[in-house]
Amino acid sequence: MNIEIPVINDLQIEELLTDLLECYGYDFTGYSKASIKRRILRLYMLDKAVSFAEFRYQIRTDSSYFKRFVEQITVNVTEMFRDPAFFKTLRNLVLPKLGTYPFIRIWLAGSSTGEEAYSISILLRELNLLHKSLIYATDLNPVVLEKAAQGMFAMSQMKQYSENYILSGGTKDFSSYYTANYSLAKFSDELKSKIIFSTHNLVSDHSFNEFQLILCRNVLIYFDRDLQHKVLQLFDDSLEGLGYLALGTKETLDFSQISKDYKRLPGEKIWRKIN
Repeated sequence: MNIEIPVINDLQIEELLTDLLECYGYDFTGYSKASIKRRILRLYMLDKAVSFAEFRYQIRTDSSYFKRFVEQITVNVTEMFRDPAFFKTLRNLVLPKLGTYPFIRIWLAGSSTGEEAYSISILLRELNLLHKSLIYATDLNPVVLEKAAQGMFAMSQMKQYSENYILSGGTKDFSSYYTANYSLAKFSDELKSKIIFSTHNLVSDHSFNEFQLILCRNVLIYFDRDLQHKVLQLFDDSLEGLGYLALGTKETLDFSQISKDYKRLPGEKIWRKIN
């Protein structure tokens, strides 16, 4: 039996993206066309929409369905201490340098369900810096932020997260950071107390503070070149002199207007603002 894949043309996608901007103020127009089209098509088929016109109408008029749409379209793939070598560099090189500051402000852009925020909170605690730090964890998607604020993750993930933690230079018993609650691991309130979860749209919102460290890993790959430049400029405006900017493994500052003001650390996708 052949399942017929519906044909959605680029014009229909453009019209839908215009709707989102007009009705809700969400700007997806700078996202990679192939990537956003693939995800819209996936949801369209998943929810068995009768026609694209009806699908579009439902998104426009039903705010709870729009919420589902954003949830499905934004990518939320994350784990604690993902890329342990990256976290090892944060632990050994970056955070000790920031430890000399009276106060440390960290922006985690595209924080998804919060695994990365809690990982950084653990690092800060182990370096005895948590008491003078604040982590701003932002995301476009309010649903994932609600989940992140609960500080609860699947127990089934803890073995993997514990291994990542050890590989990143962790020496404590990882289970000391959470309490098992049936199928969930609930992370301690102390770790959560220094994290502020809030919505922020990298495409349309402005700088909101001055940071010593900004992390935005594996978000820019979904944006087109113009939007990448715009977001990197936003980070530059938000980062104080000698601050650090960390990107994902497939992302770079090269080719951007701000690259001349940054020097890359050996090995990892972390740059220091030198100008």
